Amino acid sequence: MSDDENDQELLDLLRQSLGIGPRDPDAPPETRVLESAQYICDNSIDVALDMQGTRDAASVIWKKMQAKSYSTKRWREHELHPQMMDDDPEAAANFIFTMDLLNFCFWSYKGEDERFAVEYKGKKWKGYSSLVAALQRGIEEGIPITSPSFWHDENECTEEVYRKLFRSATEEQIPLFDKRVVVLQEAAEVLCRNFEGSVVNLIERANHSAAALVNLLAEHFPCFRDEMRFEGRTVRFLKRAQIFVADLWAAFNGEGLGRFDDIDKITMFADYRIPQILHTIGCMLYSPPLERDIRKKISIKSKSTWEVELRGCSIWCVEMIRKEIIRQNPDAKVNAILIDFFLYDTMKELEISGEAQIPHHRTRSIWY
Repeated sequence: MSDDENDQELLDLLRQSLGIGPRDPDAPPETRVLESAQYICDNSIDVALDMQGTRDAASVIWKKMQAKSYSTKRWREHELHPQMMDDDPEAAANFIFTMDLLNFCFWSYKGEDERFAVEYKGKKWKGYSSLVAALQRGIEEGIPITSPSFWHDENECTEEVYRKLFRSATEEQIPLFDKRVVVLQEAAEVLCRNFEGSVVNLIERANHSAAALVNLLAEHFPCFRDEMRFEGRTVRFLKRAQIFVADLWAAFNGEGLGRFDDIDKITMFADYRIPQILHTIGCMLYSPPLERDIRKKISIKSKSTWEVELRGCSIWCVEMIRKEIIRQNPDAKVNAILIDFFLYDTMKELEISGEAQIPHHRTRSIWY
């Protein structure tokens, strides 16, 4: 071979290693979320990891997770989550899919007594719980809201039905109402066109691969395609696609429709709460301008550099915590999903008790 000739095999290998060429079709599926997070963290200016803080936090997090016997069972302990996994797995999968289609943007600038809330079973539910309560209340009122065929029927599933479903116990209505309607209609169209209208068919198409299911969601459903541009590269977060897999895994305790042989390929779910607690416990540091805007609750634009850095560094930080837990405890059975669940619950507890040291960042988005 002359100096002017290309070594195609070497070029193909180089392109694959850089993520710019076709991947080996026989290779196991990868979501590329973790490699995106590392790239973001390596190039971040306004968000940084404190590695000593991360190592210290890993030890504390693992001890507390053990003390609370943290496992997939915690998912079923949420009083609003569906409990029909054994009796009607298809109905459970439909509920979880609907829930994760709509699982985005519940924050408010209003006070706790004025923000959007759903009245159900004698309580007023807020945040993520308001969505689950709305779905449960709707089903009890005869609205088949977790049925894709219902979303697809615009004569039955009207704006009036959606207004009834999401009616609020306060003056504030659910954020991004119109986008939630569009997301359900779009998902119904995709399911009918590609998966015979069945969520179970979608899940089974992945053949027990968490990464394959995440990629299917990102490929076919625009509302799950949580990607952005950062420093000349497309980076992937895929928050809601990943949390759908995680919710299935937790709800079915890793069996049946929740069996995923590569579940550890799922990262944490880049949203508001995890950056908030990672900063609180000394794992993540912000530049003065970014910290100022977060503390003042100034909205951060979706897909901006600040938002990308917050989300990407959070994913990489949780990965560092996971690795440190395993380094300190080689027999530890822990993955990013369980760490995420634990950190999210802990942050909510801190807020309820008034111990939150910094607000979460504010971004209006369908991605989380």
